[in-house]
Amino acid sequence: MNLRFHWMLPKGGEVSLNGPQTPREAANYRLASTRAGSPAPRPDIPGWTHFGKHAEDAGIDSLLVSFSRYEPDPIIVSAALGQTTSKLGFIAAYRSGLMKPTTFVQQLNTVSAFMPGRVSINIVAGSSIAEQRGYGDYLAHDERYARADEFLAVCHSFWRAPARTDGDVNFDGKYYRVEHGKLHTPFFGRERGVPEIYISGHSEQAEQLARSKGTCLLRVADTPEHLHAAVARTRELGIEVCLRMCIICRPTRQEAIDVAESLLPEDDLGQYERSVAVKNDSQMYREASQVENRWLTPLLWTGFVPYYGPVWTTLLGSFDDVAGALVEYKKIGVTQFIMSGWPELDEVVTFGGEVVPRVRRTEARL
Repeated sequence: MNLRFHWMLPKGGEVSLNGPQTPREAANYRLASTRAGSPAPRPDIPGWTHFGKHAEDAGIDSLLVSFSRYEPDPIIVSAALGQTTSKLGFIAAYRSGLMKPTTFVQQLNTVSAFMPGRVSINIVAGSSIAEQRGYGDYLAHDERYARADEFLAVCHSFWRAPARTDGDVNFDGKYYRVEHGKLHTPFFGRERGVPEIYISGHSEQAEQLARSKGTCLLRVADTPEHLHAAVARTRELGIEVCLRMCIICRPTRQEAIDVAESLLPEDDLGQYERSVAVKNDSQMYREASQVENRWLTPLLWTGFVPYYGPVWTTLLGSFDDVAGALVEYKKIGVTQFIMSGWPELDEVVTFGGEVVPRVRRTEARL
């Protein structure tokens, strides 16, 4: 199985159509996405379409469309962008519990009909107490995972229903109850009858949910040594593992380091620290708050994490460096990656043109 590479959909306004951007100029859109006046809440169809076509050409499998109160609805965005591309997939993030599972399946199945085989979901239990309560969700961390388990159990029942003789879905749980549920719009997945389901998280509950109801565990990158045991446990059950990371690939390692240093905050550290601290109900963010060693390996850098959060854990180096590191993750069982870079457009083009061919050549030898 070849490694699969996905990319983070840029924030609204982040893709420049009028000329080149420096990494700092591009990153500022993401850093400012939660502030008043940011373009992030407004759908950027021209910018996203431009990026999507380049990502498609670069060999990117799918785009992750994130969920938060600071940006448009990811399922609707995926449906719109699916009409502007021909091969590119979309991983729509969703917070289970904000919609009834029957309605969710009906909506997702409908979107899948617009672009068969190109829509997946990323289930996130939640990371911010304030944001969850803004959506009307007051459950604690562990209960959210218990509810997500029931949510996906109902979803799977509907996705399996066409093969049942009666076609009804019945479910009686703590959080959901469904009687004689019927949905006549199937999921259009080409070779799959259900979507790929990425479960995000670092907690034990996240791992358990991925193994019981998901197809892939999604977590932030760490060293192969630290990940080996968790990856092995997950792969033994036939579940894939996807790592979330940032990428800075340049002709030389020093050039990559220079780019990274240009993105470190110059002022207003309190604002950045607060943006990380607000994710106060996430095991992933709690781990990030304890990060001290900036270089986990000669190529894996956590210098951004204290300011911007764990998903800014960065793999950086020359084209050969980055390709070699990705293959090392493959050797321990990692199968997929979701990446970001600065500027997103330049980075995805460079990654597709320089790193992906190197990875494929190595995979062929292996």
